[in-house]
Amino acid sequence: MKRYLAIDIGASSGRHIVGWEEDGALRTEEVFRFPNGVSEREGHLIWDLDALLGYVKEGIRKAKEAYADIVSLSVDTWGVDYVLMRGDAEVLPAYAYRDSRTEAVLSAVHDRMPFAELYRRTGIQFQPFNTLYQLAADQAAGRLEGVTDFLMLPCWLMYRLCGVKAHEYTNATTGGMVSAETGEYDPEIIAAMGFPKHLFPGLRQPGETLGIYEGMRVVLCATHDTGSAVEGIPMEVNAPYISSGTWSLLGVKTEKPITTAGSQAANWSNEGGVGYNRYQKNIMGMWLVNRLRAELCPEKPWGEITAEAADRHFDHLVDANDEIFLAPESMRAAFDARLPHPPRCVAGYFRCAYRSLARSYAQALAELEGNTGKTYDRLYIVGGGAKNAYLNRLTEEATGRKVIALPIEATALGNLKVQMAGG
Repeated sequence: MKRYLAIDIGASSGRHIVGWEEDGALRTEEVFRFPNGVSEREGHLIWDLDALLGYVKEGIRKAKEAYADIVSLSVDTWGVDYVLMRGDAEVLPAYAYRDSRTEAVLSAVHDRMPFAELYRRTGIQFQPFNTLYQLAADQAAGRLEGVTDFLMLPCWLMYRLCGVKAHEYTNATTGGMVSAETGEYDPEIIAAMGFPKHLFPGLRQPGETLGIYEGMRVVLCATHDTGSAVEGIPMEVNAPYISSGTWSLLGVKTEKPITTAGSQAANWSNEGGVGYNRYQKNIMGMWLVNRLRAELCPEKPWGEITAEAADRHFDHLVDANDEIFLAPESMRAAFDARLPHPPRCVAGYFRCAYRSLARSYAQALAELEGNTGKTYDRLYIVGGGAKNAYLNRLTEEATGRKVIALPIEATALGNLKVQMAGG
C-alpha cells in the first residue's frame, strides 16, 4: 500500500499527517504535532528556523516508524515569508510577516511603481507584509548584498531535506510579484524595484518532484496552505469558501484573475491554485480570539468562552481588519481603542470579536458577488474555525447563506491529494 506524508505548518502549530487510499476513500492519521510561533529578538519578530527544521525531521522519523511504506512527502505553510540564502548559508534572522519593518519602505515601493499598477499586473491585494515589501525592507537594510536565492518557507524546508531549491507557483503568487497574465515573476516589477534578477527563476507547479529524502520523494504540493486547503475541500459545486485559521481566507475559484478597479478598491487578491485562480480576501480571523484568550483567560476551554459570549448582550462591533489588531501588545487594549466603551466582562470581548468577524464575512461575500457577477447559496468553512458552532451560526445569520462547516484537515487533505495524483 502506498502512503503519503503531508507536513502542514501554521503560524501557531504544525502537524505531520499520513494519508492513503483504502476502500475508495482517503484515510488519514496524525502522527506528530509540534508548536510554532514567532520569537522576539532585538525588537523584531522572527522565525526559529533551526526549531522548525528540527520538528519537521522529527515528525518524519515518527511517521516512518509508524509506516515504513511512505512513498512521498510535501510541506505547506502560510504565505509571504521566506529565507534569504548566500549559497547554502541562511541570512539570518528570518523575519516573520507580523514584524513592522516594512512600514518604512511602503511609500518608496509605491514611488517606484504605484499600487494601482502593481495590482493591475498581479491582482494581489495590498498587505504591508507582502513579500514585495519585505524584500524592499531587506534591500534598504543591505541584506540583499551577495544573496544568491530567496526561498519561501516551505520550499526552504524541502531544500533542507532534498538539496533542491525551487519556487512553487501558489506560494509565490502571495508575494505580490507574479504576473496575473503569465503566471511567472513579472520582470518589470523586479526591474522597477531594483531587485537582483537572479533571485526570480521560473516557477514550478504543484505535483513536481524535487528530490529524495530518506527514500521518499519530496514533492511540491500547493505549498501555500490556503492553496492546499481549497484543493482539499470536497465541494459539491463551486461555491465560496472560508479557510478559517489564524487568518480567515474568504474566496472562490475562478478561471482567471479579476484585476478590475473595483476589485482593487475592495482589496481582493488573486492567488494561484491547482489549475485555477483563487479570488480571495484576507480577514484577520481567529487571531483575534486566540490573542484575547491568551491575555484574558488562557485556561478557559473554548466551549465555555463561546457559551458565555453567546449569552451576553454587548453588541458593539469593530472592523476586524483594522491594522490595530495585526500585532498589538495587548489585544484587549486594541479593542478598547476601537470601542465607544469597553465591555463590562471578558465575555463581551469575545462576543464583539465573533460578531465582528461574522459581519466582515458578510461584507466580503457581498463584495465577492459584486465583483464576480455571480450569486451563491452556500458557503463552505474549513480549518480550525469550522469547529466553532457559535461563529458558524453568526456567519449564517450575517450572510444569509447556508453554511457548510467541514471540521476537517482540509490543508493536509489537499497536500495529500496533489501527492497522490503523482503516484
